[in-house]
Amino acid sequence: MFCITMRNGGLRPSERSFKDEALSRRFMTLVPTRGLFLYLETLRVAFDDKIVTDDEAQILHILAQALGVAPADTAECRSIVAGDASSPFDEDSEFATHQMGDATTYQSALIAALDDDIISEDEWAMLDHLRRIIGLQEDQHALIEESIRAMAEVDANGQRRVERLERYLTVCSF
Repeated sequence: MFCITMRNGGLRPSERSFKDEALSRRFMTLVPTRGLFLYLETLRVAFDDKIVTDDEAQILHILAQALGVAPADTAECRSIVAGDASSPFDEDSEFATHQMGDATTYQSALIAALDDDIISEDEWAMLDHLRRIIGLQEDQHALIEESIRAMAEVDANGQRRVERLERYLTVCSF
């Protein structure tokens, strides 16, 4: 490690050691946003069983993209969920209320899950939790269902997606 020091052994205010830079890159402070809040809360559900399957990882990846969460931030979110870093949110976060665009985000995550060959209980739990934390209303969910059914007529995977949607609605009803 290399460090420039003054005679009194301290660093000048504009100087930092390489060690300090490595630490700052490793534990960057996340800027609290609605997208980051939703991603972090969904990630907590994915990590409940201490295992993230490939299917769960795919949904988390799609969700991160839809929510505008940078890849570097997803790594820090994993540290938060593991208890190695502190969360930028408190329990009374302003981001815990329904926001515009939430239904579209949920729809993207739902379609990604429905397109999987096998949908695990963990995936259902993640989607159900996401639906609850964004405060998706029954009528909004009905519109998403209608949209998925309408796409089934023009999409090669549409019929399979509708069958899985029916199973999801049975497992995680409103």
